[in-house]
Amino acid sequence: MDYPIRTLQQIRPLLVGFRKHAGMSLAQVAALLGVTQQSYAKIEANPAATSVERLFTILRLLGGEIVLAQNGEPGETAILDALPDRAPAGSRPVPATKSKKVSVAAPSKVLPPTKKMEPW
Repeated sequence: MDYPIRTLQQIRPLLVGFRKHAGMSLAQVAALLGVTQQSYAKIEANPAATSVERLFTILRLLGGEIVLAQNGEPGETAILDALPDRAPAGSRPVPATKSKKVSVAAPSKVLPPTKKMEPW
């Protein structure tokens, strides 16, 4: 059965459903992936934050697959209109104005990660 995904929020229930349909627990999937149960639970809770490579691996393990399909052919104007900060066709550009300088605080020091990452 195909499940078209149009928003990132639709991925989580599909992952949970695929796992349950395969009759596997979080711990079983995590063991097959070589990660902790907590790590896999985080991925399943927010799959949009994981890489496509990891998601692909998980889906293959659960008997799923990724299928991409194009719905129609967008025209050039549809693509250009979808870009941010694009003025509508036929509108006149607004002249630039001078703005006041705003002082910005220096960026804070970048700290190394505190958690040990698991290799995939």
